[in-house]
Amino acid sequence: MEYISSDHWATLNYAALAIPAFFIFTGLEYAAALRQKKPHLFKFDSSVANISIGVAERLLNLFLTASFYGLFQYVYTHFAVWSIPNTWWVWVIMLLATDLVWYWYHRFGHEINLFWAAHIVHHQSEEFNYTVSARITTLQALIRNLFWCILPLAGFHPDMVIATLIIHGTYSFFTHTQLIGKLGWLEYILITPSHHRVHHASNEKYLNKNYGDLFVFWDKLFGTFQREEEEPVYGLTHPLKSYSFIWQHVHYFLELGLAVRRTPGFLRKLKIIFGNPELLDQNLRAALEQKFLPHKEEPKPRIRHKAYVLIQVVLVIIIAFILTLFYRHLDTPDVLTGVLFVAITLINCGALLEQRHWIYYLEQVRLVLLSGYLAYTFDQPVWLAAGVIVSTLMLWPAWPARKWFLEFIYG
Repeated sequence: MEYISSDHWATLNYAALAIPAFFIFTGLEYAAALRQKKPHLFKFDSSVANISIGVAERLLNLFLTASFYGLFQYVYTHFAVWSIPNTWWVWVIMLLATDLVWYWYHRFGHEINLFWAAHIVHHQSEEFNYTVSARITTLQALIRNLFWCILPLAGFHPDMVIATLIIHGTYSFFTHTQLIGKLGWLEYILITPSHHRVHHASNEKYLNKNYGDLFVFWDKLFGTFQREEEEPVYGLTHPLKSYSFIWQHVHYFLELGLAVRRTPGFLRKLKIIFGNPELLDQNLRAALEQKFLPHKEEPKPRIRHKAYVLIQVVLVIIIAFILTLFYRHLDTPDVLTGVLFVAITLINCGALLEQRHWIYYLEQVRLVLLSGYLAYTFDQPVWLAAGVIVSTLMLWPAWPARKWFLEFIYG
């Protein structure tokens, strides 16, 4: 990373501050849960899985955020129906238009298989707290930004679009909680935590309800509103039962692929891809789990196991914050190494939660990656050689390092 003088502070990516803000508010929510004697609202494994997905999305979006704005600018410059002036009342219309676009993007995300494959990750968690708001995949962010192109196409300036999306996204974070009850008259105007709890519930009467993000009247207008009545049960109607970082992202795409392969006829295949998720064969996932997820016993985590997972999570959070804040000042090797190291660690975290034994080999990969980066940074090839030698020795069958490592982590 190049030296950052005082003149360069203005070029830092202050969007990185969203990362500590996220954990400050999550910490406050956890403290409030303890005070209300509701520690069960936070589960260690689920929270780690939620945060892992959020970290991955934040890092990958480093490469896409500028292109999103560029896309909005291109659409506005070349295809805008008209140019809407920047006045106070236009901001009101802008906010309403943004929420309307969100409603239909969100609704399509639940009613079309291809879009649901990207959105399903957000609904996999069986807990409901601020960490769940982090369950956004990069593919989901890409799809919804394509929907946002409607706004510059309608004539709203890209700067207005970006500013409104920041407000819109910030508000939705605070609706992911069980600690805030119903809010009186605000329930008739805004999507409150009570309304959003309904949306995340798998109770039959709550399915496909409350798609709005900021205002509640879109759901009432289009017939998808439901008040919170019975206690919500969170997660999917068919629970995933896996914390695998990779599996959480790809399982529904694999289900779609298997359904398409088993279905004859091009038009019938298209009907599956763009059809309703409720019509997809629910036995497909079980068949795929037998193939891709080996049988595992119910994990019995030990204190040092949780501590090791927690160290991994804290490490990737710190790296993600540094990469985001100093992104414009980092060399390509710095960014690529950081992103790759974080990706491997997030996969490692998911495997640790399920107590997979192959995490030992991921540790060798991380060791070689880190030694290679240090060798490049300090121009010391011997460091890479040392990392490769140590990693090779740790894989030597006669040396019980693997057994010692797994016994230490898993007991």
